Order: sequence, then C-alpha cells, then structure tokens
Amino acid sequence: MAGVVNPSILSPPTVLSSQKPTASRCLPSLRPFSSSAYPSLALLNLHLHPLAKPCLPIIPRKFDAPIIRPEASDVAAAEAYLAADEAASDSAVATASPQPKIKTGKAALPLKRDRTRSKRFLEIQKLRENKKEYDVPTAISLLKGTANTKFVESAEAHFRLNIDPKYNDQQLRATVNLPKGTGQTIKVAVLSQGERIDEAKNAGADIVGGEELIEQIKGGFMDFDKLIASPDMMPKVASLGKLLGPRGLMPNPKAGTVTTDISQAIQEFKKGKVEYRVDKTGIVHLAFGQVNFTDEDLIINLMAAVRSVETNKPSGAKGVYWKSAHICSSMGPSVRLNIREMLDYKPPEV
Repeated sequence: MAGVVNPSILSPPTVLSSQKPTASRCLPSLRPFSSSAYPSLALLNLHLHPLAKPCLPIIPRKFDAPIIRPEASDVAAAEAYLAADEAASDSAVATASPQPKIKTGKAALPLKRDRTRSKRFLEIQKLRENKKEYDVPTAISLLKGTANTKFVESAEAHFRLNIDPKYNDQQLRATVNLPKGTGQTIKVAVLSQGERIDEAKNAGADIVGGEELIEQIKGGFMDFDKLIASPDMMPKVASLGKLLGPRGLMPNPKAGTVTTDISQAIQEFKKGKVEYRVDKTGIVHLAFGQVNFTDEDLIINLMAAVRSVETNKPSGAKGVYWKSAHICSSMGPSVRLNIREMLDYKPPEV
C-alpha cells in the first residue's frame, strides 16, 4: 500500500533518502461537481486534493508513519464556510433581480391604448366585440347604444381603401348628397360679383361678397362652414390658398364649390351635401348624420355614402378596393362592418 505522507512529520534525512530521481507527476484535476450534492466529497477535496497545495512528488509511505486525517473541527469549519458562501451567493442573486411590482387599476389593462381611456369609454366598449364584423342594422344599433354623452354626437364612417393618394390616378375627392341631411345648420358664404350676388342672397346664402369679402378673410374672418365661388372669382381667390387650404374651405370644382349655378349649390349644401376626400393613409372620414336620427335614417345616409365611395373609385385602384369599414359616434368606440354584407345591403326606399 502507498499513500501521501506529509513531509513535515519525517526527519530531514528520512525525507532525503526516500526521494527518488523520478519525474514529478500531478494528479489530474477532478471534474466539476456540486458541493450541495456531495458535501463530504467536497470537504475531502478541500483538505486533501493536490490542487489545493503545490504539486509534490509521489513519495512511498513508511508503514510506521501515521496517516494524517482531517479533524472533526476542521470538517465543521469547512461546512460552515460553504454554507455561508452559498447563503451569500443566494442573497446576491435575490438583490440583483428584485421582484416586479404588481400593477393595479388602468395600468394593469392589457392594451396600452385603454390605459388612457375614461371609465365611461371602458364601460361602453364592452357592448361590442373588438374584432367581430357586424351587419349594417346591428352596427347602427350598437352605434346609438354607445352614444351616452351629454350632447348629441355625430355618426361617423371611416373607410380604409386600397389606394395611395400620392399617385394622381389614386386620389379620391367627391361629394355625396345625404337624403336625410346632416342634422347640422350649415353656414354658406359666396364669393361672386355682378348679378350673381343677388342670386346668392335669394338662394339663402348667409354671407355674400366680392373683393371686400376676400379682404375680410385675409384679416382672419372664418365665420362660415362652406365657401362657394363663381369661376370668374377664382384668380382672386387663389391668394387665399394658404388660409383656406388647411381648413378644407378652399373652393374646388371636384367638391362642387366652384360653379356657375350658385343657387343650386347653396340648396344642396343646406340640405345635406357633404364633401369627403381620402387622407394620406388611404382612409375616408365622413359624417353621415347624428345619433338622434332614427335607425332607418342613419342606414339610408350610410348606404348613400357607401355607394358614392364605390362609384367614385379611382382609375388607378387595383385589386381589392375595400379593406375595412367602421362606424362610430363622436365619443364612442368603433364598430366593424362586414364588407361583403355592406356592399350587398339594400336600404329602405327613401
């Protein structure tokens, strides 16, 4: 039998005589293991493993030399040291990754956009399913059911179309005559001269003028909803483009606000003629009445708007023209319409 002997217990002559000129060899390093799974093996390795000391040559053991074994106190001290080290590492990990705070109230809502909604809106949006597509009569009923503010809200339609208005052949701008009106009082101003001024006054125009009205608009006068101009006034109206354009009040032939038949244009806008155009994202926003209308009146106006958008389809539109259609009240959630059912729906006769 052979073992490792502590050279400090041998006398110097004995140590020198026992050493041989053989090559010094080191024991191979042990594979890593868990100290928690094999605590006794970890302690033995801590005291007796050759890597814990400088590598010494293998010396034959004398039978009369005592075998050095670790004391019980040393084993207990090593176990306490390992336990303290593991506890320190666990506390460091716990400190590095604190537990997240539990969110409550609106902060706990799954959708980010709902966290800024009012309690009223969060309650009324439960009346309809978010991604469900409804037929026209059911959607109109839901629209009126979600309008619970203190004022009379408008009924709005929003159509997403497969067009890109940055191309000239994919632009959409037109008007639609709502059979049941808009429910609002429209204030019409007319820019004309000569005999057409009297014609505009007799047709019911609220404001009529020529160059003097142009100067008032340049000074900031905007107390009107529609501005109608005769063709001979357009060269002078061109200077108002920066003021009227951003507000959507600039006269335009496509919108029916530049015409020679001024009296007819005034009557149409008073009765419920609405102008619409596609925005830069390809969506048409259109008000088709108010929530105090009957369901039948709202359906008639909505279908008139749908037929107008379908009729004025741009020549450059390719593929599927309708992407989605939603209706809503001014302060209510949107209700998604079934496109196929909406296009095939036949409203009651006016």
